[in-house]
Amino acid sequence: MRPLEFGWYLPTHGDTWAYGLMEAQIAGSPELCDRVVQAAEQAGFEYLLIPVGSVCWEAWITGAFMAARSSSIKPLIAARPGYINPVLLAKMISTFDQMSDGRICINLIAGQNESEVEAEGVRYAKEERYALMEEEVSILKALWTARGPVHFDGQFHQIAGAHIRPRPLQQPFPKFYLGGGSRQAWELSAKHSDVHLFWGDLPERIADNIAEIRRMARAHDREDAIGFGMRLQVICRENEADAWEAADTLVRHATARQKQEMKTLYNRSEANQRVQQLARDYGDLLMPHLWTGITKVRPGAGIAVVGNPAQCAATLQAFIDAGCHSFCLSGYLHDEEAERFGRLIRPILAANNPGRLVA
Repeated sequence: MRPLEFGWYLPTHGDTWAYGLMEAQIAGSPELCDRVVQAAEQAGFEYLLIPVGSVCWEAWITGAFMAARSSSIKPLIAARPGYINPVLLAKMISTFDQMSDGRICINLIAGQNESEVEAEGVRYAKEERYALMEEEVSILKALWTARGPVHFDGQFHQIAGAHIRPRPLQQPFPKFYLGGGSRQAWELSAKHSDVHLFWGDLPERIADNIAEIRRMARAHDREDAIGFGMRLQVICRENEADAWEAADTLVRHATARQKQEMKTLYNRSEANQRVQQLARDYGDLLMPHLWTGITKVRPGAGIAVVGNPAQCAATLQAFIDAGCHSFCLSGYLHDEEAERFGRLIRPILAANNPGRLVA
């Protein structure tokens, strides 16, 4: 069995303990980033998801600074199709890898908010972005592993005799993560990803999806190479009632505009559609401690594990038993919730999965 790994989220756009409540908002800042990264590293998180989007700080610059200001956690930084020339991107990633002593992993993102993509000047439709990303990842891997100059003649890129220095420190190259619910996302993961991350869903559905993607990966001789994980929120308190109060407070003050945006801005993302459908079908609870409430105010990872330490650990264990080994988590406030995870939940998971957690 694969070792279990845990990642945390860096809220460069700011933090809150109550959406829609002005006094609860914490602006993005270097000080906030430092607090969250230090808490995540001390809690034993192996990687750090750095978000992208119009309200987020630039991910590559942030990731480089946070790697320099920490000692072990690996920034997980997005490679988005059409944004950076793939030869330059390969050099950026391998330089980062060398400078950080092997502390970088790559997040493949194609199915974003369409209005943001268009606002930033990327004119490829979602389907084209996946095809473009497949070309760009193929080019990255070739540049990092080829013995001689790389030639590539694709639909989007034509490269003649490219080579880069340095090569990555991690061999053969850093790990690739991809989160997505569309068939195109699954096909790209089957061919290229080290970890496919699912957003919150029922464990039995996740087990079925894992089996299907493994079948797809078999065509690329990668059935055993690909791993799987979950992107989830965590709201843990030592007392269950306190956890549910924190969850309710988080969404209680959300404005009608915030809720409406969740229904319209991200309606072309199949993963977002699935999360919203789960909320409609099951209401607030998918399982006794798997809550859909954050989907009202946040796109993407809107499903939360809520409860006391034993309840949270048991819910995460259901996904481990379904076949997941990687958990990309977040919670409010992000420095405080990271500390609680490391102190309250991680020891239970370590005891229940002997030998699978890094000490």
